[in-house]
Amino acid sequence: MNTRTLSFPWRARARSAANSSAVGIAARWGLAARGVLYVLVGLIALRIAFGVSGGQADRGGALAVLSAQPLGSVLLWALGAGLVGMAVWRLSEALFGAAGEDGHKARKRLASAARCVFYAFVAYSVLTFAAGESGSGSGDQQSKDVTARALDLTGGRWLVGLAGAGIVVAGVWIAGRAALRKYHKHLKLGAMSGKERRFTDVTGVVGGVARGVVFVVVGVFVTRAALTYEPNEAKGLDDALRSFAEMPTGPWLLALVAAGLAFFGLFSFAMARWRRV
Repeated sequence: MNTRTLSFPWRARARSAANSSAVGIAARWGLAARGVLYVLVGLIALRIAFGVSGGQADRGGALAVLSAQPLGSVLLWALGAGLVGMAVWRLSEALFGAAGEDGHKARKRLASAARCVFYAFVAYSVLTFAAGESGSGSGDQQSKDVTARALDLTGGRWLVGLAGAGIVVAGVWIAGRAALRKYHKHLKLGAMSGKERRFTDVTGVVGGVARGVVFVVVGVFVTRAALTYEPNEAKGLDDALRSFAEMPTGPWLLALVAAGLAFFGLFSFAMARWRRV
């Protein structure tokens, strides 16, 4: 019996596990966890827009809000577990393909692998916070620190500039796909009522566009850091959101974007219910 024959049962079991209801539950739990983070960040940013002290409008600020609630520790662990589920789901897509006609294409599997790495990092940061470690500072300071280290590398300005441009492109792509309702292909549309479709479309379009705009702004600041060779020009989510309030429109643009991020959180809840996984 050759090696391929021996390895086939393992591969079959792994594929079966990836298609199991457990992975589906993990995916839906993960989407709901993502929704919680975005709703909280959006609400904190809204408080900032209206001059109410609300902490940092980023993941760290959202975790601080959760930890202050009754049973906050339980909520944090549940959130972290959900994000682990998201990472596991994306890993299964990377290994065996996602749901849908083009789910087995290489670019789709690579995208799922990248999302797996991202959500594994987010899950780690949440679980670390739940375990009582506050982390290495705010998201804004971390962005500056990472940018400073990157700029010190050989060709660092090019690396940072390309990273910033990539974030801008990602933001345009996210906003464009949301505006065109590309998420429809992932939904069980036939099982949704008219009201459920309208809710998903309103939150998906508004939330997705707002999320894309924030990506673009973060990318612009990273690109500026490369052009000026000044790491302090890089901004995390909180500083990027606060920059909207410094525009001629005043706090109203920040309020609009903040509401959009909260809408994206609601859209994530809808995806947790209706997405095909």
